[in-house]
Amino acid sequence: MAASTIKTFLITTLSLSCFYTNSITTTNALSSIDGGRRAFVSNLGTTTTAAIIASSTGIVLTTSPDAAMAAEDGAAAAKPVVMQNTENGVKFATTKPPLNKKSFFPQKGDIVAIEYTGYLRNGQIFDATHAKGKNKVLSFALGSTAVIPGLNDIVSNMKVGQQVQAIIPPSMAFGDKGVCPDGAEGGDCLIKPDSTLVYDVILIKSSIPPP
Repeated sequence: MAASTIKTFLITTLSLSCFYTNSITTTNALSSIDGGRRAFVSNLGTTTTAAIIASSTGIVLTTSPDAAMAAEDGAAAAKPVVMQNTENGVKFATTKPPLNKKSFFPQKGDIVAIEYTGYLRNGQIFDATHAKGKNKVLSFALGSTAVIPGLNDIVSNMKVGQQVQAIIPPSMAFGDKGVCPDGAEGGDCLIKPDSTLVYDVILIKSSIPPP
């Protein structure tokens, strides 16, 4: 997906959020360079989750993964950016479609393999599967405590080959504890308490566990 498309998408999403919260001020949070597309989450309001909006900008908001796929198929020429909201409050947009849109979503207990990069709101990377000393793929049982709830939530809405960028609220990440060394003050935490996180995720593989 082109960077200009991502930027238009995020600006419009922010504008729609302001509209639905009756705000008359629209903030362009993408003015900063490089990490700007991620920094916008600090100003993102609550978007109406049940709405599907078609506009001249090609933005579609939906809670249904299948509806998202259909929206992309139905307007292939315009190539709209589709933002989805899960029931648990995670917002995500597909940046690369799945290998087979007719394939099934993984179910709880399935063994999945993902690649991911995790960012703070300022664009700083705090974790990634491609980091030095790590495997390039993370495998885990979907629904397990091996990852934060937000990652389980995202992956359950993905198909193999799909890549998404997701905004995970604190309640689906590390909550009010954050990731801090014992006795550390807030400034010494890797992830501060009540932090909203951004993840780029690719679903590499999904398989049914052995009996």
